Amino acid sequence: MNTFKKTKAVLCLALALTSFGAIGSGAAHAAGKVSILLDGYPLPFPAQPTVVKGTTLVPFRAISEALGVAVIWDSKTKTITATRNSSGASKKVILTLGSKNATVNGQKVAVALAPQTINGTTMIPLSFFSQQFGAGVKWDGSTSTVSIVSPREKLYTLAFYAQGAFSEASLIPDFNAVGFGWSRIDDQSNFTTTGKDFWWPKPAGDTTPEKLVTDAAAAGTSPYLLVYSGDAKGELTKLVEDKTTRKQALTQMVDTAIQKQFKGILLDLEGLGLTGNPQTVQASYNNLVKEAADAAHAAGLKLSLALPPLNGSYHGYDYKRLGELADELIIMAYAYTNEKLPQPADRVDKAVQLALKEAPKDKLVLGVNLYSENENTVNTKVGLAKRYGLKGVAFWRLGLGKQAVWDKLNQTITLKNN
Repeated sequence: MNTFKKTKAVLCLALALTSFGAIGSGAAHAAGKVSILLDGYPLPFPAQPTVVKGTTLVPFRAISEALGVAVIWDSKTKTITATRNSSGASKKVILTLGSKNATVNGQKVAVALAPQTINGTTMIPLSFFSQQFGAGVKWDGSTSTVSIVSPREKLYTLAFYAQGAFSEASLIPDFNAVGFGWSRIDDQSNFTTTGKDFWWPKPAGDTTPEKLVTDAAAAGTSPYLLVYSGDAKGELTKLVEDKTTRKQALTQMVDTAIQKQFKGILLDLEGLGLTGNPQTVQASYNNLVKEAADAAHAAGLKLSLALPPLNGSYHGYDYKRLGELADELIIMAYAYTNEKLPQPADRVDKAVQLALKEAPKDKLVLGVNLYSENENTVNTKVGLAKRYGLKGVAFWRLGLGKQAVWDKLNQTITLKNN
């Protein structure tokens, strides 16, 4: 791969435990001033991070969950056992309340400051804990900010692939799944592969679209037939409301997916719920997805849904019911602002939180718009997917990301073939 470097460079940014000495020794004085950023975005804690003798302490469970570390608290022995498996390697760290000795994979290791209880909350040394699990930690004394870079990890990735982007075909095997955007619902509510903006591409020499699909499957990348629709002329509304139209379109989708040897169908049906009663619109879309899921699953196909975010303008999507019907939900957490600019991280964060209230995290995939994000912002978005333990991330789309963006992504995630 010439887009993703094949390096396995460890992301841990070496930081001596004494590096935090400049923070100051008065915990009460510094307690309200310390900010924690994880992948460039604030990490909230149930209790305020505290500085004691130059070491930043944070609530153990909150930092563990944010870094994907499993923790067990033993109230009898006053011990915290933290474990994390990554890339086949396991790390086990045991901290004891009041002790400056820890064990790391069975070996004793000194800790600058013992874990302790402050105002009823068990607090642990941030730098020691984070670095043991491969996270990088930096201190900015001018802003009293601790910045954490989450450890690089293997994450489920889906990529959207455009109509005739044969030059990007070499990227496909690095992803777990690829949605081939070659079909749509036209303005007459019919399924088609000859639309004006989503169409079945013509061959380029020996490379045919059919071969891209079968080659992807052979490489272990699940090829999805992506079906797009907007609702500019009411075409999507008619599709979800008219049973005959809906049945015909779904039959054609499934038949095409089977004939062209796709492994699944990805419905990207946008625009519902801008007007009208949200519950009524949601019920109609649920019916469509129920029928699509039944037909797809009966044919041995998976069903993926790309959905507008719950804090966006379109309210026709019932994440709870859709999460029960489909195999995965892609949160299209973008288009909040000018899409030439990075999307606001706080709104992406809110989109994830709202989705998690409705659907299980192992079905949620965070959509990242590579047209919007740059090398300074993309890992913040991916970091939110990691922070909340989502199934993975989906990139719109191949061909839009610049080399600097892919290089940054390579620092936070490991693709399938890397």
